[in-house]
Amino acid sequence: MRQEDWQIFSVLTDKVFNRYQAGRMRNIHTTKEKEHDFSQGSIPGNILRLSLPLIAAQFINVLYNIVDRMYIGRIPGADTAALTGVGVCFPVITVIMAFAFLVGTGGPPLCSIARGRQENEKAEHIMGNSFTLLVATGIVLILLGFLVKRPLLYALGASDVTFPYADQYISIYLLGSVFVMISIGMNGFINCQGFAGIGMLTVVIGAVLNIILDPVFIFLLHRGVQGAAAATVLSQAVSAGWILRFLTGKQTHLKLRPAYWKPDLACVREIVSLGLSGFIMQATNCMVQIVCNVTLHNFGGDIYVGIMTIINSVREVLTVPVNGLTQGAQPVIGFNYGAKEYTRVKQGIKFMSVICICYTSLVWLLTLIIPEMFIHLFNGSKELVAVGVPAMRIYFFGFCFMSLQFAGQTVFTGLGKAKQAIFFSLFRKAVIVVPLTLLLPHIAGLGVNGVFLAEPVSNFIGGTACFVTMFYIMWPALSD
Repeated sequence: MRQEDWQIFSVLTDKVFNRYQAGRMRNIHTTKEKEHDFSQGSIPGNILRLSLPLIAAQFINVLYNIVDRMYIGRIPGADTAALTGVGVCFPVITVIMAFAFLVGTGGPPLCSIARGRQENEKAEHIMGNSFTLLVATGIVLILLGFLVKRPLLYALGASDVTFPYADQYISIYLLGSVFVMISIGMNGFINCQGFAGIGMLTVVIGAVLNIILDPVFIFLLHRGVQGAAAATVLSQAVSAGWILRFLTGKQTHLKLRPAYWKPDLACVREIVSLGLSGFIMQATNCMVQIVCNVTLHNFGGDIYVGIMTIINSVREVLTVPVNGLTQGAQPVIGFNYGAKEYTRVKQGIKFMSVICICYTSLVWLLTLIIPEMFIHLFNGSKELVAVGVPAMRIYFFGFCFMSLQFAGQTVFTGLGKAKQAIFFSLFRKAVIVVPLTLLLPHIAGLGVNGVFLAEPVSNFIGGTACFVTMFYIMWPALSD
């Protein structure tokens, strides 16, 4: 081939290759855009694509919390007392998480709706203000926590035997509050953009690190309860760093920009207003934990506080799939609502609700048939098993009704209906559970069984009311 001919051939080949590459890059870009455009593809597919990584991540997240308690329950010379002491700390931890959920359940749904409307600058503004709220709140909680720590722990049900363990654990945990706030509150901004795999890694990294550090700090370094808390805080710090690196990097669609960190009162009000439902759910959980711990301590002693610690841990594990599914459904529902794709919103609600009901029915069956298996994971004491088996069967009775609360709450929050979301968050716990927890132990000699019975009664009344109200209010409003 002549040199001139070769040059012509090379030019033509380069043009073809460049066109191919340009077309390929356009296809990749279009595919990625579709992956993060929830108005495209099947609704069940979009929900599962987001929720399955979330479920996996939350299982690992719960696992490292459970590992803490499993190790703590086996500390030589402490076992039950240490486990009970950490259980006393749960309300304080729940308050910290409640403030993280205030932002984490308020900001991301608003961000999803803004994305659905193609308002990306507004979405970044919401993200920046959310970050500022989390950091500021975390600092305030640290200061307040150390000021009221001692009287608070005794008020939450600590005894002279369990207080030293509670004090050791919460002192370390409080120091890491800002990391906890960021890792819980900001991860939703990764998931709401469709990066469920990255969101999962956020939790996996922290969880794996915690599982590795727990035995090292607790047993090898002989730090006991303090070691368990230190492992948790360090793990959360790494997770928080991972989140900030991603949200300020090149891969994300929406960036965490310092320009939007300055508080905007209108934006803050909007975030807090919608996030109040998530906050109230956690805050009322705290209220319930306090009332339960104090009532159980009065009617049954430290062993029943330990049983409630185990039951709370089991519930955390068993509700992970429902939490993951509803969190995965929320951005899909919110995006399509913002895009005015109301038929797809209805499809998402139906799919989410059916899966939640089926799963929680299976959970009820498991806790009815093999409750002792769950108790043995934390402590092999015959006394704990003997007391815990009937308590667990009562507590999880009719657990399928809890799924109605999850589904209804998710729809109200995902569609930005703050008032309804707040009302039903408050209704089930504050209006039903707390009064029943205080009253039932005094009725017909129920004693401690009355405390455990309050939960299934509230699930039935509160869950049914939330779901039915959501159906009758939102379904007509979603008609095309």
